[in-house]
Amino acid sequence: MAPEPNQSVNGEQATVKVPSKDPKKKKDEKKEEDLSDEDLALKQQLELYVERVQDADPGVQKLALESMRQEIRTSTSSMTSVPKPLKFLRPHYGTLKAFYETMADTDLKKYLADILSVLALTMSAEGERESLKYRLLGSEGDIGSWGHEYVRNLAGEISQEFTKRQVDEASIDDLMELVQQIVAFHVKHNAEPEAVDLLMEVEDLDLLVEHIDSTNYKRTCLYLTSFASYLPGPDDTVVLDIAYSIYMKFEEYTNALRVALCMDNSQYVKQTFTACEDILQKKQLCYILARQGVMLELDDEMLSGHEDQRDSMQEIIYNAKLSEGYLALARDIEVMEPKSPEDIYKAHLIDGRASAGASVDSARQNLAATFVNAFVNAGFGQDKLITVPSESSSGGSSGSWLFKNKEHGKASAAASLGLILLWDVDNGLAQIDKYFHSNDNHVIAGALLAVGIVNCGVRNECDPAYALLAEYVMKEDSTVRIGAIMGLGLAYAGSQKDEILRLLSPILTDSKVPIDVIAFSAISLGLIYVGSCNDEVAQSIILALMERETELGEPLARFLSLGLGLLYLGKQDNVDATLEVAKTLNERISRYCQVTLMSCAFAGTGNVLKVQSLLGLCSEHLEKGEIHQGPAVLGIAMVAMAEELGLEMAIRSLEHLLQYGEQNIRRAVPLALGLLCMSNPKVNVMDTLSRLSHDTDTEVAMAAIISLGLIGAGTNNARIAGMLRNLSSYYYKEASLLFCVRIAQGLVHLGKGLLTLAPYHSDRFLLSHSAIAGIITLLHACLDMKSIVLGKYHYVLYYLVLAMQPRMLMAVDEHLKPLSVPVRVGQAVDVVGQAGRPKTITGFQTHSTPVLLAAGDRAELATEKYLPLSSVLEGFVILKENPEYSGQ
Repeated sequence: MAPEPNQSVNGEQATVKVPSKDPKKKKDEKKEEDLSDEDLALKQQLELYVERVQDADPGVQKLALESMRQEIRTSTSSMTSVPKPLKFLRPHYGTLKAFYETMADTDLKKYLADILSVLALTMSAEGERESLKYRLLGSEGDIGSWGHEYVRNLAGEISQEFTKRQVDEASIDDLMELVQQIVAFHVKHNAEPEAVDLLMEVEDLDLLVEHIDSTNYKRTCLYLTSFASYLPGPDDTVVLDIAYSIYMKFEEYTNALRVALCMDNSQYVKQTFTACEDILQKKQLCYILARQGVMLELDDEMLSGHEDQRDSMQEIIYNAKLSEGYLALARDIEVMEPKSPEDIYKAHLIDGRASAGASVDSARQNLAATFVNAFVNAGFGQDKLITVPSESSSGGSSGSWLFKNKEHGKASAAASLGLILLWDVDNGLAQIDKYFHSNDNHVIAGALLAVGIVNCGVRNECDPAYALLAEYVMKEDSTVRIGAIMGLGLAYAGSQKDEILRLLSPILTDSKVPIDVIAFSAISLGLIYVGSCNDEVAQSIILALMERETELGEPLARFLSLGLGLLYLGKQDNVDATLEVAKTLNERISRYCQVTLMSCAFAGTGNVLKVQSLLGLCSEHLEKGEIHQGPAVLGIAMVAMAEELGLEMAIRSLEHLLQYGEQNIRRAVPLALGLLCMSNPKVNVMDTLSRLSHDTDTEVAMAAIISLGLIGAGTNNARIAGMLRNLSSYYYKEASLLFCVRIAQGLVHLGKGLLTLAPYHSDRFLLSHSAIAGIITLLHACLDMKSIVLGKYHYVLYYLVLAMQPRMLMAVDEHLKPLSVPVRVGQAVDVVGQAGRPKTITGFQTHSTPVLLAAGDRAELATEKYLPLSSVLEGFVILKENPEYSGQ
């Protein structure tokens, strides 16, 4: 009695698809036989309902619809497989649709529309969006009662319909009402990521704020901030803006500040600081600002009632306590004992050849030892070469080491004192002072650079760096000038100090000044105004590029383009106008300048289109003398380093470039790999670099060796240390390569393993602009290793100081005194979008603070006695006592 409609539908299909013998019939009969009695009864029951729905009596119709609705609802709450009622009603979908069209507009018609909307979930043809169509025609009932899968399907159809209506410029009000219901349903059922995705599709993320409450805002914001790095601009800013609003709504100030810093929005930074009223929380914000290198000047509005604490808070922002905390860490781990270069080389572990290497080019080897000594003892205030007490010999043994270096080598040797006394401004300036009385210009240049290095990342009320360096900028001797200019760049990176602009700007446009002085001036201005898009600096550098056309072939001329690029670091499309100007420059530098500008502007954004266009540049086969492919390779790494997935893809792309690229591309690939894995020795990259360090092209080998040092920087990685020892005996006759091996050895043991060069911090969420600027500057210099690093400008290695930070977690109490508490340290786990309260670290060990954090490590407190005031346990974290802790 019931199957008539069924047969009519099957009959229709039969005319199109079924051959003369009807196997489908047999199949259907067999299926029916396979059904259990219970299923068979359900099938017949539903077929009866379908027939009754078409009854002329509204009462019968209503009863049949109610019963059908009940059957479907009870079965769709879980969707591991297609529910039986939907399966059995599939053949009747067409019948019900046809009947729906004939019904009068009553509530019954809306009820049927609801049921058709659910049936369309499995029946609707691709792209028809019938589920949504009938939902909009149906009743106002609760959509959630039809189950999660139905709501998910609706969300997908809404996004397609929305796109279509945008094109047709049709009204979207009815869609938005439905979106409201779906978002409320998702948020209520812990599916915040799906709510966010839907709102992104319909371009109305603001709706989220009113649905989020204190139980789910953390999960929601974690999802928002994580997927912002996969979005193109300006969408990423929109998403971060919403995350910021939600954090502020729930007074989660440390996270709000991190988001504000990620957006590089100084207004939000001040707003967060002003809104926070708890003094300890304010101090924690100061620590976060200091780590990011944002030297915020506190005014009365920001202090709001805590004016008496101004000095102590300003001191934290100025990083004045960084040296103290770093040395406390060193004492705790018991590594205060100074190390000599020989302790690092471990020549006794290599076969006899290495000892013969000592006689080769001793001045070059002494210079290498100077750098190794400086890197290893960075920030410890004492070493065995430079700071040895002068009583030990009449002339002072630091002086005697200085003069074991030739000419420009003395500049690097004197500057190394600044690195050993890193961040310790008062003590550092007192010790550097003796070099200012020298008669040797190289020593004075080194002393000026040392002043800049000591002040790097640290500010002082008295501003000693500017006072000491400004007067030397206009001296006759270009070595002294470069020392002062580079020192200013390091000391004031990211500060946008106008006095220095007025001091250095005239140098750029002075035709009598040598090109190397101009190049370092451009880099220093680029560092000081990093990411600021400052027009005045940009115009000065462009003018210099136009006026110095004859000297653009010089190795250091590339620094002019880089200085210009640093102004737009991470600023994406703001670079467009300057990019147009770069196209008009002399062809010798024009393409280099364009590539550098683009790769700096999109650094850390993960923009796939830019990576593709840079890869496109690398596929060209060029005439000799073109140098823009080197920075294009570095650009790929700069853009792709934002998140883990892009980073892995970039490593694979660079492997292809190694196999198929021209020679100048192969020379840049190791440097790009070094940038991608800075202070994070990934085994596959380590093996690639190890292979390249024996390359037949010495430029490739040197770049690979330096990069081995960069990926292992500050990790004391035993495998890299072993590789470098073997390389030192392999290249013992080749002074240049041996110099690179020594530099790499010094980097691996940077700060005796307590420092990192990684530009990302705060759970890889924040990118420090001055850190990445320092690293890029060195890498651009390494594109022409022979002329710059192995020539007389080896002190460009000190640009790495900008990225040096202790890789520590230092817990401090409410009086900012170090506190020893148990913490668990393990590999960070990505918990974005996971339900419940998943573990954030895996395979942990329990230590007492202070502790060292390796790349990819995360820490969490192992006690409930204290509450951390920062959501991310890195650097300095203030702990306050938990009032609810009972002590059991």
